[in-house]
Amino acid sequence: MGARILVVEDEEALTTLLRYNLDAEGYDVETVARGDEADTRLKERIPDLIVLDWMLPGLSGIELCRRLRARPETKQLPIIMLTARGEESERVRGLATGADDYIVKPFSVPELLARVKGLLRRASPERLATVLTYGDIELDRDKRRVARSGQPIDLGPTEYRLLEFFLEHPGRVFSREQLLDGVWGRDIYIDERTVDVHIGRLRKLLNFGRDQDPIRTVRGAGYALDDRFAKVE
Repeated sequence: MGARILVVEDEEALTTLLRYNLDAEGYDVETVARGDEADTRLKERIPDLIVLDWMLPGLSGIELCRRLRARPETKQLPIIMLTARGEESERVRGLATGADDYIVKPFSVPELLARVKGLLRRASPERLATVLTYGDIELDRDKRRVARSGQPIDLGPTEYRLLEFFLEHPGRVFSREQLLDGVWGRDIYIDERTVDVHIGRLRKLLNFGRDQDPIRTVRGAGYALDDRFAKVE
C-alpha cells in the first residue's frame, strides 16, 4: 500500500500532471482544488504528505499550513509548498510558516518526486520499507509474502492489505470506518460489518496453532496491533 498524498492545487493541468506522476510511483493520491475544502478533508483523514499550493481559493496555502501546524494531529505532517513566487523573502516566509520544503513553479517533476520520497523516508520510513516486521510477524512487500515465526501464511488480498495497514501503524487504534477508508478506499461503499469479517479471517490465519493474538479489539473503538505483541521474543 503506497503512502497517501494529498495534492491541494487549483490549476487543473498541474493537478493532472502531479496525479499522473505520483500514481506512477505507487502513491495513493487524492486531489483538492480549494484550501477550505482541503482543511475539511484533513480533519477527516490525515495523509502521509501534502503537496500544497501557495495561492488557493477559499483559504490560502499559507493559512492552511499555519492551521495544520497548530493542530497536534497534523503538527508533524510533511508539507511541500508549491508557488510561483521565487523571491527569497517569500521562500523564507513559506518555510517559517511550517512547510518542510518549497518548490517554485515551473519545476522539474523528477525533482519533486525526489523531494517527496526524501520527506516520506524521514517522516514515515515504514511506508517505504520493503519488509515490515512486528513481533514474530514478517510481511515482504516485494514478494507479497507473510510469515509468522518463519512459517509462511497464505493471506487473501484483503487480509494482506489489512495486515499491511496495521503494520504501518503499530499500536494505533482504528475504527471500522477508518479501516474501510484506509484499506478499501473512500470511493467504495462497504458495510462496516465487513471489517469484522475480514478481521476474523486475518486472526484465524495468523493465530492458527498459536496462543497469542496480535490483533487487539478495543471495545467501542475498533482494532489495533497489540503493542505488547511487539515484545514477543
